[in-house]
Amino acid sequence: MTPSDHDYPDDPVPDYDGDQFDLDARLSLTRVPGMSTDLSDITEVEYRQLRLERVVLISVWTEGTASDAENAMTELKLLAETAGSQVLDALIQRRPTPDPATYIGSGKVKELREVVVATGADTVICDGELDAAQLRNLEDRVGVKVVDRTILILDIFAQHARSVEGRTQVELAQLQYMKQRLRGWGTSLSRQTGGRAAGGVGIGGRGPGETKIETDRRRINTRISRLRRKLRAMEGTRAEKRADRTRNRIPSVSIVGYTNAGKSSLLNRMTRAGVLVEDALFATLDPTTRRATTDDGRVYTLTDTVGFVRHLPHHLVEAFASTLEETARADLLVHVVDAADADPQGQVNAVRQVLTGIGAGEIDEILVLNKADLMDPGTEITLRTAFPGAFIVSAHTGQGVEELVAEIERRLPVPTELVDAVVPYERGDLMDRIHRLGTITSIEHTATGTHVVAHLHPGLAAEVRSVDGGARD
Repeated sequence: MTPSDHDYPDDPVPDYDGDQFDLDARLSLTRVPGMSTDLSDITEVEYRQLRLERVVLISVWTEGTASDAENAMTELKLLAETAGSQVLDALIQRRPTPDPATYIGSGKVKELREVVVATGADTVICDGELDAAQLRNLEDRVGVKVVDRTILILDIFAQHARSVEGRTQVELAQLQYMKQRLRGWGTSLSRQTGGRAAGGVGIGGRGPGETKIETDRRRINTRISRLRRKLRAMEGTRAEKRADRTRNRIPSVSIVGYTNAGKSSLLNRMTRAGVLVEDALFATLDPTTRRATTDDGRVYTLTDTVGFVRHLPHHLVEAFASTLEETARADLLVHVVDAADADPQGQVNAVRQVLTGIGAGEIDEILVLNKADLMDPGTEITLRTAFPGAFIVSAHTGQGVEELVAEIERRLPVPTELVDAVVPYERGDLMDRIHRLGTITSIEHTATGTHVVAHLHPGLAAEVRSVDGGARD
């Protein structure tokens, strides 16, 4: 049930994004060098901790319109700024496919080098996932550090992860990415040997030995195995909570959508959850579940999930599998779209692609166009035409939220079994569960107990019938 303005008379109504319990803490934090999820004892790897300052962006436009390419570059700029960098310039190259050696063609590499020198940039960010050879070749020719979109997103996740589970998931994704890009320099490629016998090789040292890269890969694999075991243990705790909700047949609603579309603001507006709200990509990573109650007393849960983005790195999808599973098990999806974005249709397509990939593509969905307070009348007409049936709301001002909540309550799953029984007065606990978990058709107090007619789930229905006191006059 949406809290109305008169429920909280002291709140500043026009400017409301929910209680900001975490925002002050985030703004007061300073990143400490060396305090990251990188393995400190693995140095000869292609993945390095990002210290982005002055960057140039580069993108290969392979399909779609020029507007699509510009929107993709705008998003890359937002990602770079979220990671803490200053964007100096951006280049886009039209090619059927990225160059297998340097991502961009040789002519564009020279142009990129000139831009880097002219602007004094220290980093180049590519809007794609590059392999180790592409990163190395581009670095050698441009003369500054080169990172790709995947590293950039992983760095943002590493900054914003707060819970133990979130940090573990991010580290796992980093190591999976790192393992494929191990790279050695000089003596790092030499074999490990020891002893004085037989020319200094020694007993047990003769033969092929093991290179430094092989050692690093083995240590990374060991760390990945430990992280996966840790996540499985955490999933056990999550599964117990989920089993409790399943046993009681509590409907679940997941709020999904593009990053920075306003999912956390909407959850705060609907439940006063106190989730961090910030105008930044991937501001919140850890799922937050809150209980809500319908107008007729039924209980359901609302879960705010991690935001999606175009070309979400598959390492992240795999690492966040347990978190995304909450979405795949939901009874209803509230799909939030940033109505003020230049390409809302692109957001919808990207989110639905991820939902399909995690097995949530067939779940009932309510499409919500958020940030109505930032729309002009012409944009609203265009969006209503493009997305018929969508709810236009503003989580910031509360516009349209009550209508959205009413639609959520209407589309919640209804218990299947109709029960007509008299519940003894001493079983107040059972009546409480009927109110919370069922849909009551009628209720009447009699001499022997409470006569109730309600739709209940099979387990609760059987329990109610077992205490039926009769005498239904």
